[in-house]
Amino acid sequence: MNSKFEKNLNELVEAKVITPEILKNITDYYSSNTSKKTNWLFTVFGVLGALLSGLGIILIVAHNWDTLPKNIKTILAFTPLVIGQLAIGYSFFKNKSNTWKEASSTFLFFAIGATISLVSQVYNIPGEMSSFLLTWLVLAAPLLYLMRSNTIAVFHLIIATCYACNLGYFNSNVPWLYLALFIWVLPHYYSLIKQQPTANITSIFNWFLPLSLVIALGAFIGSKDTIGFCMYMALFGLLYNLGKLPRLSNQKLRANGYLIIGSLGSIFILMFTTFNWFWKDTATGNLSTQEIGVTLFLNAAALLVLLYLYFKKQLKSFNLFQYTFLIFGLIYTGLQSAGVVPVVLINLLIFTLGLSTVKIGTNKQNYGILNYGLLIITVLIACRFFDTDLDFVVRGILFILVGVGFFLANYMLLKKQQNEKNNLIN
Repeated sequence: MNSKFEKNLNELVEAKVITPEILKNITDYYSSNTSKKTNWLFTVFGVLGALLSGLGIILIVAHNWDTLPKNIKTILAFTPLVIGQLAIGYSFFKNKSNTWKEASSTFLFFAIGATISLVSQVYNIPGEMSSFLLTWLVLAAPLLYLMRSNTIAVFHLIIATCYACNLGYFNSNVPWLYLALFIWVLPHYYSLIKQQPTANITSIFNWFLPLSLVIALGAFIGSKDTIGFCMYMALFGLLYNLGKLPRLSNQKLRANGYLIIGSLGSIFILMFTTFNWFWKDTATGNLSTQEIGVTLFLNAAALLVLLYLYFKKQLKSFNLFQYTFLIFGLIYTGLQSAGVVPVVLINLLIFTLGLSTVKIGTNKQNYGILNYGLLIITVLIACRFFDTDLDFVVRGILFILVGVGFFLANYMLLKKQQNEKNNLIN
């Protein structure tokens, strides 16, 4: 605790403003918070130390690797694995601190990957990158629940996403096993969000989980790219509605990755579909069972979350973002061949989303949400300049009007806040 702060507290005790018992309670509270912060820092540096130690061992061995006989190479390949297992056993059975557990888990996690690759190199065992990543994750999977390691969960998600990308983007295979790898992390994440909903590590998972899904979903899209827009719109609808669940919506906005990614992703997809070329190239024919199945599953999942919010009385006010995936799905499946009708409807949908976001920002007195709504309308107007023949003077006037709108909206919100403060003072 800060020495100046302690001095001020002692002065309050001498002046009999607070009692010595209250002083002790305050001191104990700040001491416990400081120790928690220190433990968190020790954990971070412990993990970094484990990573650097592992890299150092690999560099030392790699320098003399070609001159070593095969049996020595094999022993050295398994050495990091043995060291990692001993460290895990020591941390587990001695019930060491969280720093020990995180550091030893991280070391063993990368030791598993290093051992697999080294043995494959020594004995010239062929294999694909996707097979290597999958084997690595399967062997390291028990570590997550044996050590309750947040670091392992994060690395597991990253490697699983790389596996999906390698298999789906570069080899044209569907990475179905990615779903099992993703689900493996969910019980750990659920325990975190239940026991530590506002912790930093929970906020990290609130971003990593939806980002992993967004990146990996492209690997499930076949040759018909336009269906991918519908798949992603359903996913973003699911993420946005998940972000409205009580355990997530009660957190700070920056910690709610589901809500932010769902909103930004929905607008991004909708902006693409405001162009005529999209609807000219769209066709539902020749779609694989895989694409149809994934699209239906994502839409059904988003709808189920929405119904859950309804029955739990969480839909207190109408929010168009929560229903955007349904509206887009209806337009996509029912109005593909209706000429300019889907284009007009999507443009109106985005414009309405922008206005509703401005309204939400005004009601909550949140400048970020307010300007986000205005930015949606601005981008929509800018997109229309690419497929319309408006005169440059008209375009300039429109941009001036948008700029004035930004200024007026922020000014009116500022005046509203000042008036409310004045009313409270009076």
